[in-house]
Amino acid sequence: MPGTGNLTKTLCSSPRRSIALHYNRPVKNLGILLSGRGSNFVAIADSIAAGRIPNARIAVVISNRADAPGLETARHRGLDALVIPSKDKPREEHDREVVAALLENKVDLVCLAGYMRLLSPWFVQQFPAKILNIHPSLLPAFPGLEAQQQAFAYGVKVSGCTVHLVDEELDHGAIVVQKTVAVRDSDDEHTLAARILEQEHAAYTEAINIVLEGKFEIAGRRMVKGQRLEVRLQK
Repeated sequence: MPGTGNLTKTLCSSPRRSIALHYNRPVKNLGILLSGRGSNFVAIADSIAAGRIPNARIAVVISNRADAPGLETARHRGLDALVIPSKDKPREEHDREVVAALLENKVDLVCLAGYMRLLSPWFVQQFPAKILNIHPSLLPAFPGLEAQQQAFAYGVKVSGCTVHLVDEELDHGAIVVQKTVAVRDSDDEHTLAARILEQEHAAYTEAINIVLEGKFEIAGRRMVKGQRLEVRLQK
């Protein structure tokens, strides 16, 4: 549209108008995938309730395990909570069922919160640059399971967490937010994990806001933030 860039610049030039523009955005639907207690899901829900993630709502919470405590937490909060069992199903067959539920709930952004399943390439392709995961290390260091224990055993002096866009590889997509945590001499893997978890909650909120804002490009593996009106994926 001619003149859109000038309009955006004008609106953003006034702090008061910028805030109004921010809070008048359409409400975005989040879909949460979890397999356990979902502490990051709770943090996301709390941030939405407190206005730290404006113009967003949790449309559905999905677990591949019926005994996941996060499902009961979701129901107590009045959220739509679904079980889509994954046991004995081929990965893509299960993923198609999950994607169908996400699309039915008109999900704009998928947030993995302790979801202990690898997503198939087909799943990732249905939500390009619209799936977030959080990992308890400073990627690319210590991918996979028990990242905090890996970091502690390796003897690092600084660890932390990473929120990244999900691609077809494990713990690999473009990094959105990282938070650092100093490793103390008095730490063990449990105390380190607890302090990293605190930072995870803050990092996820920040990352969701960045992605919902949509003002970034993906250039190779790098997320480049800027005044963009749409996400552009570059090779």
